[in-house]
Amino acid sequence: MIERKDIQKLVESYDKNDITIGVLGGHSALDVCRGAKKHGFRTIAVCQKGREKTYTKYYKTRDGKGCIDETIVLDKFADITKPEVQEKLREKNTIFIHNRYFWVYFDFKDIENNFMIPIFGTRGMLKLEERDVPKNQYYLLEKAGIRYPRIFKSPKDIDRLVIVKVNEAIRGYERAFFYAVSFDDYKKKSEEMLKKKMITKDALKNAVIEEYIVGAQINFNYFYSVIDDELEIMGTDTRRQTNLDGLIRLPANEQLEVLKYLKPKLIETGHIAATTKESIIERIFDLGEKFVKTTQKEYPPGIIGPFALQGAVAADKGKEEMVVFDVSMRIPGSPLTRFTPHSGYLYGESISYGERIAMEIKKAIETDRLKEIVT
Repeated sequence: MIERKDIQKLVESYDKNDITIGVLGGHSALDVCRGAKKHGFRTIAVCQKGREKTYTKYYKTRDGKGCIDETIVLDKFADITKPEVQEKLREKNTIFIHNRYFWVYFDFKDIENNFMIPIFGTRGMLKLEERDVPKNQYYLLEKAGIRYPRIFKSPKDIDRLVIVKVNEAIRGYERAFFYAVSFDDYKKKSEEMLKKKMITKDALKNAVIEEYIVGAQINFNYFYSVIDDELEIMGTDTRRQTNLDGLIRLPANEQLEVLKYLKPKLIETGHIAATTKESIIERIFDLGEKFVKTTQKEYPPGIIGPFALQGAVAADKGKEEMVVFDVSMRIPGSPLTRFTPHSGYLYGESISYGERIAMEIKKAIETDRLKEIVT
């Protein structure tokens, strides 16, 4: 892996009065660039050919409008590690904001070992979102004392409702979830999906079988400031998924009819802002603080900036408890967290993730601590 000291040396050589904020063209790029522009930074989006018009046309900077100052269009996102692309980014004093695209479209090792550009956040932690790597998100949750669903090592052990998270055959980064209540049920449903070529045998072998938690699904979105050594709640939201959202809007009898012809899918389409009771804010902070401290101990320097704990609030024995399904080790893909009130309680007005990132980078520059927030 590229040594952090080498990245710190690089960022120290940058012209601090001419920093560019870089993003991949997708996920949360517009949110990041909007915030960057508001705080006086130039922006650059690295795009993939065939899906670049959002950045090269619709939201490009012109006539006092837009937030994308410049674009680099590549044949594929992974070409960002080509020497000539990296050289152009360094010439512009670029600090890159990583997001989910880094592990969807890249080889982790390529980013860890060959991408010689300062990343805001912790470069080596992104891969821990994957469930098949050592000391992954489950390990961190367990070390932090945060409840997560029971994981079944073998389908033969299934003794309750579970959700099986298996990668799709066509799009390996999306999961073809299915539910089961027993080993026989698991066999029946998995064989049906294999027959329809929705999944592969290898993907099924590596699937995660997870206890299904019945509760109010919600995502807790955080920002850990290295500069202030303080955790903030950026907002709370819930997921919008297809085709599940369409199914649950139908009357129960119609759902049963539709399910004869198709299976539920949980493909991310967007998010919905969701508020929480004020009485659980302290618990939200407690979960986040535990997680931050654990990452600092297990993966120094630990979480930098944005992350999210995603799951459901379950009611067990009359007690509300957050059960975390997924951890995002970077900026979540939901720009609407600013429409929940949490950041407004702190700053007087609600701010987006993009703006909060820009604020942190700006403060790091002003206090000569830029090297502390990059890896």
